[in-house]
Amino acid sequence: MRWRSGRRSDNIEDRRGQTQRYSSAGAGVILLLRLLTLLFRSKIGRVILIAGVAVVLGGKFLGIDLLPMLTGGTTTAQAPREFSEAEQQLADFTSVVLADTEDTWRTIFNGLGGNYREPTLVLFSDQVQSACGFASAAVGPFYCPGDQKVYLDLSFFEDLARRFGAPGDFAQAYVIAHEVGHHVQTLMGISQEVRQAGQGRSQEEINGLSVRQELQADCFSGVWGHIAHRDRQILEPGDLDEALIAASAIGDDRLQRRSGGQVVPDSFTHGTSEQRVRWFRRGFESGDIEACNTFAAESL
Repeated sequence: MRWRSGRRSDNIEDRRGQTQRYSSAGAGVILLLRLLTLLFRSKIGRVILIAGVAVVLGGKFLGIDLLPMLTGGTTTAQAPREFSEAEQQLADFTSVVLADTEDTWRTIFNGLGGNYREPTLVLFSDQVQSACGFASAAVGPFYCPGDQKVYLDLSFFEDLARRFGAPGDFAQAYVIAHEVGHHVQTLMGISQEVRQAGQGRSQEEINGLSVRQELQADCFSGVWGHIAHRDRQILEPGDLDEALIAASAIGDDRLQRRSGGQVVPDSFTHGTSEQRVRWFRRGFESGDIEACNTFAAESL
């Protein structure tokens, strides 16, 4: 994939190397207030309280904020780790791919008479807090509609190559473009419609809606690939195969077989390997988002 000369996105939020500890600030404040009430009821307690305040203020004077420890707030510490050249290059690649999706979807939205609002891509290590809650790297890349951000631990790309047998830079680009596809669905109101359609439905029906939503994101990813190559000639021989292998590798049926469990179609949430390949290819070959209406398709 020809990417080194591409534009870099300004919408990268790099949280790699940050260690975050999360707790309930509200519960901490209530506990602290109760403790203060008890302390004021005795002379000894008032002495302890005054001493405690002195410790906190003294720590503040020395540049140490002890209040988060008392109130249960969120603390973030920068881990003393330097990133390798390969890690930095991968982050640079991610920024270029994100920028290319921005250019592509801006063109598409302008053609529809709308404005494309760019998502932020958050790079993290091991675990992260989003508007959708706390998540570990084990969940893989994900998009959170609550803050309209894509979350990615770059170690996923190593897993994609080694565990799933899907190496290559265009395989990685497909993953990023798929998550951006979910952002497009949010901007177009599709995600909201899916949530509303799932209200009062059985889990099997909700899973079916999820499959259609995920396959549409695959198709949108293919649309991006088509337009990016048409306008900027980013693809090299073999790139398309890399994306198709990646799409096949993360099909629900294949993942269930890999885990050693029974393949249960009613539990699928992303689609089979064949379906994911078919819808990515459909978007890639057409370059048209109108071809990506999985919700109207009788057969996936």
